[in-house]
Amino acid sequence: MAYVLLVLGFVFLIKGADYFVDGASKIAAFLNISPLLIGLTIVAFGTSSPEATVSILAALNGQSGVTLGNVVGSNIFNITIVVGVTAFLYPLKVENETIRKEIPFTLLASVVLLIFISDTVLQGAAANVITRGDGIVLLLFLVIFMYYIFEVASRSREETTEKAESPGRKAWSKYIIISVAGLAGIILGGELVVRSSTSIALSFGMSETLVGLTIVALGTSLPELVTSVTAAIKKQSEIALGNVVGSNIFNILLVTGAASVITPLSVDDRIFTDISLMIVLTVLLLIFSRTKFRIARSEGIVLVISYVLYLIYIILRN
Repeated sequence: MAYVLLVLGFVFLIKGADYFVDGASKIAAFLNISPLLIGLTIVAFGTSSPEATVSILAALNGQSGVTLGNVVGSNIFNITIVVGVTAFLYPLKVENETIRKEIPFTLLASVVLLIFISDTVLQGAAANVITRGDGIVLLLFLVIFMYYIFEVASRSREETTEKAESPGRKAWSKYIIISVAGLAGIILGGELVVRSSTSIALSFGMSETLVGLTIVALGTSLPELVTSVTAAIKKQSEIALGNVVGSNIFNILLVTGAASVITPLSVDDRIFTDISLMIVLTVLLLIFSRTKFRIARSEGIVLVISYVLYLIYIILRN
C-alpha cells in the first residue's frame, strides 16, 4: 500500500506543479516579465513547491533527515540530471547575468548552508543543528535575492518594446484557479510522499537522509526535469537554466529556511559530503556556463555521468 501511495503522491506532485507553473507563467506573461525572469521566479518557485511541501511536512513530523536530504539531493539532481539531460537535447544558452550574478548567488547560498551545519567544527558544539536563527538568516538572504530579481524585472519591463497581453477578467480568473488547484495538488502529493517514503525506508533499514537524497529528491525534482526539457525543446533555454538556478536558490533559502524556523533541524554527519559535492557541482556549472556562454552536449553528458557515480556512492554508503 505504501508503494501505491508513493506513486500517487508523485502523480499529485508532478501534475500539481505542472498546473501551478502553467497558471503562474501565464499570469507572468500578462505582466510582461521576460522568459529568464519567469524561469528564475515563477517557474522556479512552482517547480520547487514539491520540495518545499515535502521538506516542511517532514520537519513538522520530526524527520529532519528527509528535509535536508531532500534539499541537497534535489539540488544535485537539478545540476546534473536536469541541466545535463536538457543540454544533451538542446545546448543551453547562458545569459551574462546568470554567469555573473545568479549562479554565484547559488554558490554563496550553498556555502552559507555548509557553514550553518558546521557547529561542532566552528563552535565546538555537541551536535550540528540548523537553528531557527540560521533559518531566519537564510530567509533574509532570500529577501535580498527577490529584491535583486524585482529590480531586474523592473528594468526589463522599461526596456522591452513589446506590450503585455491584455487579458479579460475571465482569463485572470481561469489562470488563478489553475494555479490554486495546482498548489492544492502539490500539498496533497507532498503529504503522501513523506508518509509513504518514510514507511518504505524503515522497512528496508534505510536512513532518513538516504531516503531524502534519493527517493524523495528524485520524485520532487521531476517537475524541474519536465519543465526544463520542455523549455529546451521549445528553444527557450533561458527558462530552462533559469528554472534550475532559481529552484536551487529557493530550495536552500526558502525550503531550508522555512523548515528550520518551524523546527530546528538536526544534521546527519554524512550530509557534509553531499553538500560539499553540491558546491563542487555548482562551481562546475559556472565553469561550463562560461565556455562560449552555453552548456554543450558534451558537458551535459559529463553532468549526467557525475550523477550516476554519485548515486552509486550514496547507495553503497548506506
